[in-house]
Amino acid sequence: MTGTDKQLLHLVFGGELSAVGSMEFADLSKLDIVGIYPNYKTAYDAWKQAAQGSVDNAQTRYFIVHLHRLLDPEATTG
Repeated sequence: MTGTDKQLLHLVFGGELSAVGSMEFADLSKLDIVGIYPNYKTAYDAWKQAAQGSVDNAQTRYFIVHLHRLLDPEATTG
């Protein structure tokens, strides 16, 4: 990221879901907070690595949350 790039924060996290196809986590205390990233590209790379590392567990899912949209609902990019 250069000094001219706008910071668009993204959170990557995941964990085991209560059932395949569900959006409910089996145990919130076991969520894997991968990290917070300054742009979508780096968040996607982290998500991909975490998701590929859990490929053997069909109930484990990782997500990217666009934090910048929560912090600034007027933002429409990223």
